[in-house]
Amino acid sequence: MKPITLKEVATACNGVLHGDPDIQITSIVTDSRQAKNGSLFAAIKGARVDGHRFIPMTVEQGAACVLCEEEPEVDTPYILVESTLVALKGIAEYYRSLFTIPFIGITGSVGKTSTKEFISAVLAQKYKVHKTGGNFNNELGVPITLFGLSEEHEVAVIEMGISGFGEMTRLSKMVRPDISVITNIGYCHLENLGDRDGVLRAKTEMFTYLNENGTIILCHDDDKLSTVTEYNGIRPIFYGTGDDEFRAENIVEKGLFGIDCTLIHGSDRINVTIPTMGRHNVLNALCAMAVGVKLGLTADEIKRGIESFENVGSRNRVIKTDSYTIIDDCYNANPTSTKAGLDTLSKLDGRKAAVLGDMKELGTDELALHREVGAYAKEQGINVLIAVGPLSKATAEGYGEGAYYFEDVDSCIAQIKDILQAGDTVLVKASHSMHFEKITEALQ
Repeated sequence: MKPITLKEVATACNGVLHGDPDIQITSIVTDSRQAKNGSLFAAIKGARVDGHRFIPMTVEQGAACVLCEEEPEVDTPYILVESTLVALKGIAEYYRSLFTIPFIGITGSVGKTSTKEFISAVLAQKYKVHKTGGNFNNELGVPITLFGLSEEHEVAVIEMGISGFGEMTRLSKMVRPDISVITNIGYCHLENLGDRDGVLRAKTEMFTYLNENGTIILCHDDDKLSTVTEYNGIRPIFYGTGDDEFRAENIVEKGLFGIDCTLIHGSDRINVTIPTMGRHNVLNALCAMAVGVKLGLTADEIKRGIESFENVGSRNRVIKTDSYTIIDDCYNANPTSTKAGLDTLSKLDGRKAAVLGDMKELGTDELALHREVGAYAKEQGINVLIAVGPLSKATAEGYGEGAYYFEDVDSCIAQIKDILQAGDTVLVKASHSMHFEKITEALQ
């Protein structure tokens, strides 16, 4: 982090400073365990834990100042604010303004993280990249991500996730993207957003604080994104599998060994092997190509970047055991991403099993959407469906004969090995709160 003074911090968040305004801080943390010499500790009142309780510990660890909503019980410089979370966003907005490097904002219903990794892998062939780590893509995570920027960085790739209207506007105000990327508009957070048209409105709030000379990059294969014609005079750049500015041909899926294809832009034809399975990753690679071209990378640099891509966390991670091949994709799930996972599974050799759990925040149509996914699994030739969770009973009903249903993860684990056969390829996918990582661990 670039050092900034307490005066700068207090001004940025409209806080009342108690302490030396010239003290410099070199990191901003919300986790008390990360506080050290030069840190500003932001004490957040969460649903279960109040960060104010840990102020004395952070001071002992060397924290230079505390950002808080009530006067600390220990003697330390502090900045008093009405809301620590709101204050963090103000500080993040100011801190971002200190950088003149390109900022790429990424959102979408599915594939945000994978696309972020593709873009980062490509840009890393030419630039020192700062990118969102883990799932730090919300109104707390984005400020923490921005505070990780330092003078060495030459480009920032920021993932932006939302669940309701207005959130993307607030995120965009902090990030101020030079390039706005939207991967797709799917069935997610429908409890708050209503339908896919609502998702489109919420995601395109990103353009509110787009640089006036900025760039919009959208997937033309998505029926909702393809309706976006311009924003404040900025016409989108489209990528897709049709006749788009950035397009792909000669797509050959090689199962667990990735995908061969030709990525095309103008006179450039780049033959690549995408080192992960799933046809949707062709679109992710095209998006990375579009960003790379915009930021001046050569065809060779783009090729090297795409072929160096690595999945992160439980996203399409392939695990080979003595008995099974597991596709661990249990980080999150909605109907769009689950169907994509079933598409990938259906193209693999041998007996295919899908272990699917509840997809959360789908609103009033949640049972119909689960039932639709079950029917889709049957259509794709998935040999065995194991459905887990209250909502997933509808998934089993949609699949019909050959489906197994369990109320919870523990009861599934108790019997799953009696259902599966040696040599099966098993897709494991559900919303993160279902804790399907326990199923993956049990199968290993």
